[in-house]
Amino acid sequence: MLTILAVSDGTGKTVERLVQSALVQFEGAPVNVIRHGYVRTAEQVRTVVRDAVDQGIILHTLVSDELRRLMVSESRLHGVDSLDMMGPMLDRFATYLDLTPQQKPGLFRQLTEARSREIEAVAFAFHHDDGQNIQELDKAEIVLVGVSRTMKTPTMLYLAYRGWFAANVPIVLEVPPPAILFSVPKDRVFCLRVNPSRLREMRHVRAAAEAIPAETYASVEQVRKELLRCDQLCLERGWQSIEATGKSVEEVSREIIALLPAR
Repeated sequence: MLTILAVSDGTGKTVERLVQSALVQFEGAPVNVIRHGYVRTAEQVRTVVRDAVDQGIILHTLVSDELRRLMVSESRLHGVDSLDMMGPMLDRFATYLDLTPQQKPGLFRQLTEARSREIEAVAFAFHHDDGQNIQELDKAEIVLVGVSRTMKTPTMLYLAYRGWFAANVPIVLEVPPPAILFSVPKDRVFCLRVNPSRLREMRHVRAAAEAIPAETYASVEQVRKELLRCDQLCLERGWQSIEATGKSVEEVSREIIALLPAR
């Protein structure tokens, strides 16, 4: 039986899949694949080579140039057959791209996980916009509150596209906030605020576009009452207030992220 040691400075899943992809061309072949993940030191390389003596061959995807050279020298010293599956590709890419590889172990897995998280966060945001699925609010890392037209939805989506699980809940003068909102840790709740004159301007634009009665929705008195109610809630509950007037979504989001507790 042939023993193949699949060696990587990451989980080892990539090199193992490559080996299995090649082995399907040899149906019924007696092969045993042993995965060695997170090999990141010289001593680990030497141990793997010693384990391979009289066992089989080593196939590896080490990204460190130093560890790849050590794998070659140690394999020759102990008479072990080893195949570098990453080095030639990195060298070729470096030549054509005129760049130096980062040589960071596990980088592909990190990027994949980050991308997967972004996709999940965006889906979460769309399902928790404007108070939807309020019963799941405790799953949010960031909860935005505020009256109508205070940039809650665009800010939530901006955060989501950067991997944060965010939701937003509107503060409506005639409607009590949902009870579950008060159970969310106060350091995860952010109240977005826009000054009255700017808020009235934005509401007038929306009223004209959506045939909403501006005399109530965008009136001085209505805006004043709503902002006062929101400020009172923010003070009572210890929520953090973010002034959004004249700021971009990116600026508001950066302020929120800076105030968040560590993940």
